[in-house]
Amino acid sequence: MSSYPPEVTPSEGEGLIEVIKDWALAHGLTVRPPPAVLPVEADPVGILATAVPVTLFPSPFPRICFDQAIGVQKAYNELYASISQDEDFLAQVVKEIGDSDDFITELWKVHLKVKEEGYVQHKSLGLFRSDYMVHQDGTGSIPQVKQVEFNTIASSFGGLSSQTSLLHKYLSLTEYPLLENSIKRNGLILPENDSAAGLAAGIKHTFVEYGPSMTGHEKCVIFLVQGGERNIFDQRHLEYELQKSEEPQIPVFRLPFSEILQHTTVTKDSGRQLLYRPPQLASHTFEVAVIYMRSGYGPSDYPDQSAWEARYHLERSAAIKCPTVLTQVAGTKKVQQVLATPETPSNPSILPHYISKDSASISNLMNTFTNIYPLDETEAGLKARKIAADPELCKGYVLKPQREGGGNNIYRSSIPPFLKSVAESHWPSYILMELITPPPVKNTILRNGKLEHGGVICELGIYGTCIWDQQSKTILHNEQAGYLLRTKGDKSEEGGVAAGFGCMDSCSLV
Repeated sequence: MSSYPPEVTPSEGEGLIEVIKDWALAHGLTVRPPPAVLPVEADPVGILATAVPVTLFPSPFPRICFDQAIGVQKAYNELYASISQDEDFLAQVVKEIGDSDDFITELWKVHLKVKEEGYVQHKSLGLFRSDYMVHQDGTGSIPQVKQVEFNTIASSFGGLSSQTSLLHKYLSLTEYPLLENSIKRNGLILPENDSAAGLAAGIKHTFVEYGPSMTGHEKCVIFLVQGGERNIFDQRHLEYELQKSEEPQIPVFRLPFSEILQHTTVTKDSGRQLLYRPPQLASHTFEVAVIYMRSGYGPSDYPDQSAWEARYHLERSAAIKCPTVLTQVAGTKKVQQVLATPETPSNPSILPHYISKDSASISNLMNTFTNIYPLDETEAGLKARKIAADPELCKGYVLKPQREGGGNNIYRSSIPPFLKSVAESHWPSYILMELITPPPVKNTILRNGKLEHGGVICELGIYGTCIWDQQSKTILHNEQAGYLLRTKGDKSEEGGVAAGFGCMDSCSLV
């Protein structure tokens, strides 16, 4: 595969740009244009869309690594469902992160407040995504995927990733065979990708699991969103998949996080059902069965105390949350670090506490772990502090806060000066992670109508859907739900597509 993906001539590039732009717009592989491309005043009512940044070709990806990541997802679903049920462990995690992270502290306060009152909904939905990069040491050993992070809230791009796979399938049948360096029709191994349908199926199962309406109102699903969302079409694909359902019919509404208290109420009786009155249908009332959160994952979604009141308002209700506060806290980097801590005679792995001890799943999970260290005052933490402060050693690491979304991490030589700017008492809220160095790959990225050719780094995300009962500690549904491949230039630190760093991609298995 050394000659793949092929470089294209200027005229071939122009032709592919036109084909991809049109296909993307026709099939919703789109975002609202960023201000850097189109000033807000040029589109004041938000009627325009633009093609998502995307690779011209599906990037080569080792089949053995793809299969490894797919194969371990259901074990990861079970693991994080189990962790979400372990309040004592999560309380210890929050304590170790400490008062240096106000956001996590405030989230935990929401849980404690609802716990004091008593939870009325014990079922939880997880729409998870486990992110990996290919790792191969210099010894010529078989490559493996190593986990970058595990997402328990707002796991995005399920809608756009399935469309990207369809785009590359289309190009492989119509355009690649016509290139000067042609790729024969059906010459690529392109795995099926039903991520949009798979994630929607998880929401549908939860809608059914909620049971019949207790108020006599029609049930609905709420997508809890951010205002001015540019990545709206990714979310819409899941919504449209849900509304394909004829039985049961599933009304879906988009509710900005900032308008929760304005448009929803909780019944006064012991059931605490969540009722929603759409602003465009003020005479209609719906009973909310499922809240799917595509917001609420970072401090910017909580600008004042009323936002925290809104989160508490949802958490205490009977609607099934995706995620609950407990599940959101389970997705912190600190939990990932504790899970990945190497086993020693004096410090056994905590995995058997959550996964059956005789299960092959434990070794499969461990095979995906990379070296992650705390920055506390334990032996491992003191070792990590030395690495982080060393101007040479730090070049092999990334410093991560307890945050979701792109643009939060501190890389390599930026780590020592950053830590000097932060009070040492706040260091335990960060983790230090050894960088994964994937094998070199080349591709061409189409971004804002222009082609960028060169070395790229690919990050594979595997989606999973899981429903469980916190009270009975039983898993009611557990499925793998498609994949995402995000790609960025190999000189870029961050990979967020919505944040403007990466692009959409799909896998050509090799």
